[in-house]
Amino acid sequence: MAEPVIPPKAKLIAGLLCGRESLAGSAIAGLEARFGPVDLESAAMKFEHSDYYRDMGDDLKRSFISFERLIERDAIAGIKIFTNGLESSLSEGEHRLINIDPGYLTLSNLFLASCKEYYHRAYLSAGVYLENEYRYTGGRFVPWDWTYPDYRTPESLEFFHRVREKYHGQIRAGG
Repeated sequence: MAEPVIPPKAKLIAGLLCGRESLAGSAIAGLEARFGPVDLESAAMKFEHSDYYRDMGDDLKRSFISFERLIERDAIAGIKIFTNGLESSLSEGEHRLINIDPGYLTLSNLFLASCKEYYHRAYLSAGVYLENEYRYTGGRFVPWDWTYPDYRTPESLEFFHRVREKYHGQIRAGG
């Protein structure tokens, strides 16, 4: 019988989607106040992959950040609940202006937290599910069939490769 082994801490990441640069800055400030400093940030990339977020405005931009401090993997459900609250605080009434998707990166995967059930998501707790976006094989991250189009772009894959390199150095140094 295999004995349970607690895995190493993971690298907290977040995807930000909004049409206002100042709003992204406010979201990052709120995230840093809770989770510590950001250590990597992608360029803002034009988002043209779906009409799902059209109610948030025109000229949407996707960006990604990672945090210096590593997290216990089972903390992600609470982190998703926090980011939902941050989204609400940055909204105008019922009108959502920003989408914040937290997740975590390990040496072998990238996971995102979601509050929507689907066949490829595992339930965690508190109404939060976990979705595997990438697997690391052959020296690179490889998307799954269900991976979001904006996570499949060369720019996104390159960013998460840099995050993985930073994370790898962190866990080699003892976290």
